[in-house]
Amino acid sequence: MILPKDKESQVIAALLRAHPYEEVAYDLFSLANANRETGSGMVGILDKPMKTSYFLLFLKERMGVACLKHTRAHTEEIRRVALCGGSGSFLLRDAINSESDIYITSDYKYHQFFDAEDRIIIADIGHYESEQFTMELLLEIIQKKFPTFALCLTNAHTNPVQYL
Repeated sequence: MILPKDKESQVIAALLRAHPYEEVAYDLFSLANANRETGSGMVGILDKPMKTSYFLLFLKERMGVACLKHTRAHTEEIRRVALCGGSGSFLLRDAINSESDIYITSDYKYHQFFDAEDRIIIADIGHYESEQFTMELLLEIIQKKFPTFALCLTNAHTNPVQYL
């Protein structure tokens, strides 16, 4: 398991309590992550602001989505964009704190949309739709790192959600 350094003694104590009748075998490894600040989501700034209604239409078209759920467009234009592929409601506070105008993600439940409180526009584009270009991005990265590897992408469409 991966755990914060400050929880190490508590986890070991719990492990020993759970196995009082035998000696527990365990190892501890430090993670040497070069990019500790790297995580889910990102924020980008548009070269030129876009009118909010145009940005929403652009997003729908560019992502090829059948529908786009969003909160009230309380701002006239979009300049700063926060994004998290997949289910990203857990990053809403970070998106708000980044002073983004819009947060693009998926899997928002009805009541979670209220959490925007007119401080940010939430745009839910769908889970599959928010991750659909990941294969091409990974392919490009792998091709650059391993140019002699033979790579191919699947043609299988795995989105279980259908739109009418």
